[in-house]
Amino acid sequence: MRNAVRQELVGRQVEEQITQRFPVGQRLRVLDVGMGQGTQALRLARAGHMVTGLEQDAAMLAVAHAALAAEPAGIRDRVELIEGDGRETGAHFGPGSFDVVLCHGVLMYVSEPDAMLAGLARMLAPGGLLSLLVRNGDALALRPGLSGDWSGALDAFDTVDYTNRLGLEVRADRLADLTATLSGIGAPLHTWYGVRVFTDGTEAAAELPPEEELELLLAAEERAGRTDPYRSVAALLHLCGVRG
Repeated sequence: MRNAVRQELVGRQVEEQITQRFPVGQRLRVLDVGMGQGTQALRLARAGHMVTGLEQDAAMLAVAHAALAAEPAGIRDRVELIEGDGRETGAHFGPGSFDVVLCHGVLMYVSEPDAMLAGLARMLAPGGLLSLLVRNGDALALRPGLSGDWSGALDAFDTVDYTNRLGLEVRADRLADLTATLSGIGAPLHTWYGVRVFTDGTEAAAELPPEEELELLLAAEERAGRTDPYRSVAALLHLCGVRG
């Protein structure tokens, strides 16, 4: 359920930002870096945009190819999938090639993200949208604290390093740090959301609730994700920068 909530909320937020920034009906050029199984890439292609997905994991790329193959021809024609590293976008594309660049759930695996972010900003045309989804470094103590792991909660206050649910050693990001970075690379922060305020502790295998309950859950998460102080303690932060 955590992934379903994440994907739906982030999809709605991206759509909101696109609607606010671009003329209705404009077919945008979208780059999805580290696209995983392609959920957001396909969502945007179904909305009429031209989407390039970049993914370095061959297994995830195969899943994305399978999902794309199940789509109608008109949608398949709007999507290009490329095997590649998000830190090397300059090797694949020229500056200003895209109107929207997505980088969701990737930065936690990059030890030195500033150079990668600068490269992503260069991919944007003037006025383009950079969408980042990161682990919230200001709320790392919540997950262990709510599960009764008091030592883990105390340790989390003083670090941005953590072990994720896959057992991998990864890194979170703090809002203030990313705000400064986005300003420095010419894509200053326009707005930000919290993602998974209430459902971060849900077990990964938990089934989705009935449709009516799910809609209420999503409505509560969506409201919390744009309301202080709730969004500040969300498990994930969705930051939207705009290229100057």
